[in-house]
Amino acid sequence: METLAKDRTDEIIKKYDSLPGSLLSILEEIQTSTKGKFLPEDALVRVGEKTGIPLSRIYSVATFYSFFNLVPQGRHTIVVCRGTACHTRKSKELFDHLKNHLDFSHVKSGGSEKELMTTSDGNFTIRTVACFGQCALAPVVEIDGVIYGHMTVEKLKTMIKKISKEKVKK
Repeated sequence: METLAKDRTDEIIKKYDSLPGSLLSILEEIQTSTKGKFLPEDALVRVGEKTGIPLSRIYSVATFYSFFNLVPQGRHTIVVCRGTACHTRKSKELFDHLKNHLDFSHVKSGGSEKELMTTSDGNFTIRTVACFGQCALAPVVEIDGVIYGHMTVEKLKTMIKKISKEKVKK
């Protein structure tokens, strides 16, 4: 498992620690600095040690916000909204299409209705989110941090093919 060097974690903590509400900023930078775009357990423990914030509170914050990941993510992340508007406009079909057409070997449960899967080659992670707050654009899918509205299976297929080809070019 990839992790963040202790010195880099300390550097991030020092950068934000004196600011009010610093925990979110610390966790965000740790996640974006870690290969696999996740919060390694040892980094969370280090944050607690250096800031004096109880590990239970750090974990509560990390699990409350859907942005944070506790397990490594694929190179590309696809998030399917499962809110009411998206659900009624068939977002489940989008998620099912992804599950059935990409090679998933790692399946993690995020609890409740959250699903998380990473392809065996580490190229894609798909997961669900309760709501993006973009109901007028339903169904909504986020791909690598960009929101796409009025998504269809056909549009999704095209985007996956494009992303897959970009990987080959690198």
